Amino acid sequence: MSTEERSLNFIEHIIEEDLTNGLPNDKLRFRFPPEPNGYLHVGHASAICLNFGLGLKYNAPVNLRFDDTNPAKEEQEYVDAIKKDVQWLGYEWAEERYASDYFQELYDWAVEFIKKGVAYVDSQSSEEMAKQKGTPTQPGTNSPYRDRSVEENLDLFERMKNGEFPEGTHILRAKIDMASSNMLMRDPIMYRILHAHHHRTGDKWCIYPMYDWAHGESDYIEQVSHSLCTLEFLPHRELYDWFLNQIYDSAKVRPKQREFARRNLSHTVVSKRKLLQLVTEGHVTGWDDPRMSTISGMRRRGYPPMAIRNFADTIGIAKRTNLIDVSLLEFCVREELNKTAPRVMAVLDPVKLIITNYPEGQEEWLEAENNPEDESAGFREVPFSRELYIEREDFMENANSKYFRLTLGKEVRLKNAYIIKGESVVKDADGNITEIHCTYDADSRSGSGTEASMRKIKGTIHWVSIQHAVTAEVRVYDRLFSNEAPDGDKDVDFKTFINPNSLEVITGYLEPSLKSAEAGERYQFQRLGYFCVDPDTNAEKIVFNKTVGLRDTWAKIESKE
Repeated sequence: MSTEERSLNFIEHIIEEDLTNGLPNDKLRFRFPPEPNGYLHVGHASAICLNFGLGLKYNAPVNLRFDDTNPAKEEQEYVDAIKKDVQWLGYEWAEERYASDYFQELYDWAVEFIKKGVAYVDSQSSEEMAKQKGTPTQPGTNSPYRDRSVEENLDLFERMKNGEFPEGTHILRAKIDMASSNMLMRDPIMYRILHAHHHRTGDKWCIYPMYDWAHGESDYIEQVSHSLCTLEFLPHRELYDWFLNQIYDSAKVRPKQREFARRNLSHTVVSKRKLLQLVTEGHVTGWDDPRMSTISGMRRRGYPPMAIRNFADTIGIAKRTNLIDVSLLEFCVREELNKTAPRVMAVLDPVKLIITNYPEGQEEWLEAENNPEDESAGFREVPFSRELYIEREDFMENANSKYFRLTLGKEVRLKNAYIIKGESVVKDADGNITEIHCTYDADSRSGSGTEASMRKIKGTIHWVSIQHAVTAEVRVYDRLFSNEAPDGDKDVDFKTFINPNSLEVITGYLEPSLKSAEAGERYQFQRLGYFCVDPDTNAEKIVFNKTVGLRDTWAKIESKE
């Protein structure tokens, strides 16, 4: 077996086997089939990467098909958001399709089912149906309406379509086997009455197909060769195949459903119902809140699309569900941003630093490298003056020998600038330090080539010139949930684990090159982390979101616990 063959995942093995057994390569076709009833999340991102990744690997088309069979929960807003997310991840679909494109064809097939005696109209209540369906260990019993005549079924089904009946009075069921060990095969529902406005077909239809009926048939119409879905649909495969058996033409490609396991992410929830709950109850600001596990939330937080694709490739696909530590996703984000994000200086917890021997009123512009990982990124100039902001944690009045930042009587280098020495501090009435006074070595400017500039100093700290600083709102985000599996216990409300410190809004001071930063741009605030310009930015205010820190601080916290 070759190295390439050994590296194939089990889905690729299935495809390779089908090709070996005679499926022409040009008959390969995949699809990504989201339901437009919410925003896509990180789990969908993995499915997108799987389907579109196979399309790229095999040079095969991938359709984007919306499963819009439930108008009560679906909206055009979600359709637009889903398309934006797929495009942002860097993928292009072959055709944009909708299950609603096939409503007439599905209806016509259902009529044929009735004529063949494999579908009937049931008029039981939902409670009665639940009783007669049986249990996993006990067979169901036939509906009293199971043997209605073809003529009566056709008449009732057409009248259902025409809107003559209230919701819940009738359904169309497939006539399969009420004693089947697979409860999904016990005369499953094909159509229900819904008097709801559809975002594409308007009020044309009063009946809507169920997912199991619409999905496989849509695959067949589109000639999808491999219909990939998550593991909870494994019991549905038998029904998927049964429906296809009723209509399959051997001259066409027969879709093959295969299942892969969900890769759950720690410290998150991905249930659309729970995500919607977070939005409607005001725990977050919206579907694109940077703390959400949605693709739009990750985009707003500053995650690069390639980082999400790399994450999906790293975790791969499997046959067993398992929990992936969110730290791995954050690692992929850091890896990508380290290569692409320009370095800038910003101070988020400022204390004033005065260089007492630097001439008052003087300023100079110093050269700073934009990204040491990218030679083509070049350099920029940053202003330097007598009064600076530094991070409060970068100064300690009484420090031990292992402290390599600024302290009294010791030297430290200001990034891209000079070597300074702490001399004294000014405190307020409560004993808090309000100013740090220091002196600088005028011959020690970085890059000047002087002997003083080449002195080895153990500590380097960043800074911002006060008179040139740009003020910004900085939103420091942390994980939305403090628990690794917030919805892992059915008896505990997942909202119990919401992290009360998941958002802190502070004022930051930035170097002036960021004055014109635009929404979506990503930067590394040196020594602090990666940050992204938020869409709330306008001419009066610039807003940054913290994307991720420079290192995994949660790993230390959790190891202590």
